[in-house]
Amino acid sequence: MIEKTYQTSCGAIHYWVNHNQNKAKPPLVFLPGLTADHRLFDKQVAFFEGKYPVFVWDAPGHAASWPFDLTFRLTDKAGWLDEIFQRENMQNPVIIGQSMGGYVGQAYLQLFPTKCKGFISIDSAPLQREYVTALEIWLLKRMEPVYRRYPWKSLLKSGTKGVAASEYGRNLMYKMMTVYDGDQERYAKISGHGFRMLAEAMEAALPYKITCPALLICGEKDRAGSCIRYNKAWHRKSGIPIKWIKGAGHNSNTDQPDVINHFIEAFIEKL
Repeated sequence: MIEKTYQTSCGAIHYWVNHNQNKAKPPLVFLPGLTADHRLFDKQVAFFEGKYPVFVWDAPGHAASWPFDLTFRLTDKAGWLDEIFQRENMQNPVIIGQSMGGYVGQAYLQLFPTKCKGFISIDSAPLQREYVTALEIWLLKRMEPVYRRYPWKSLLKSGTKGVAASEYGRNLMYKMMTVYDGDQERYAKISGHGFRMLAEAMEAALPYKITCPALLICGEKDRAGSCIRYNKAWHRKSGIPIKWIKGAGHNSNTDQPDVINHFIEAFIEKL
C-alpha cells in the first residue's frame, strides 16, 4: 500500500492505495467510522491487497488527515472521494463502509448512482429520514459538549470497550483513540462535527437509494446507539440481505475479521 495525499479546499486527505493488483477486478474501498482511522481495516487490507485494487483513507479531520477545516458536509466528503477515484483511475468500486463510513457510502450513491459496483455496510445504518426520530437528530447535533467535558480516561475506556468485543478490536481502538491523547478538544470537535453532519444529511430527506447490489453486516453485540434496531428495520424495509456476526460488537470487522473477509469475498464473487 502506498500513502498519498489529496488537497481539498479544507485540507489534505491522506489515503493508501495498492498498484500491484488485477485491474480487471473491482477496487475495494474501505471507509472507517467516526474517530477511527485507516488501521480499522488492517485485517481486510492484508487479506485483499494481493487480490484486488484496495483503497483506504484517514477520513477528513482524522489522524493523518489533519489539520482540516471542519465546515464540510457529508456530500462534500463523498465528492472528494469521487475526485480521488478519478485521480487514481478507480472505476466501478465496491464501497465497504463501517459506521460513519457506511453513511459516506450512501451519500456517494446519492451523488453518483451509477458509479458503484457494490456497497457493503458494516455496523452502519440507513441515512433515510424515516428511520430516525426527531429526538435522535436533536441529540446528534449536541454531542460535541459531551465529548469535551467527559473525563478523557473514562472516554478512552468506554470508547474502546463500547465498540469492540475482542481483545484485538479493543486494543486497536485504543491505539486509534490515543492519536487524540492530550488534545481532547480536537477529538470533541471531530466527533461533534461528524454527528452534526450526519443529522443534517438525514434532515435533507434525500432518497439515498441503494442503486447497486448491497449487503448489510452487523455485530450481534453492537451496542453503539440503536444500530441493531436500525439494521433490522433497514433489512425489513429494503430487502437488502443482512449478516449477523456472532461475538462481534460495533467494529465487527476487527472482532471477527475472518468471517467478515469471507462475506466480503463471497459478495464480490457474485457481482
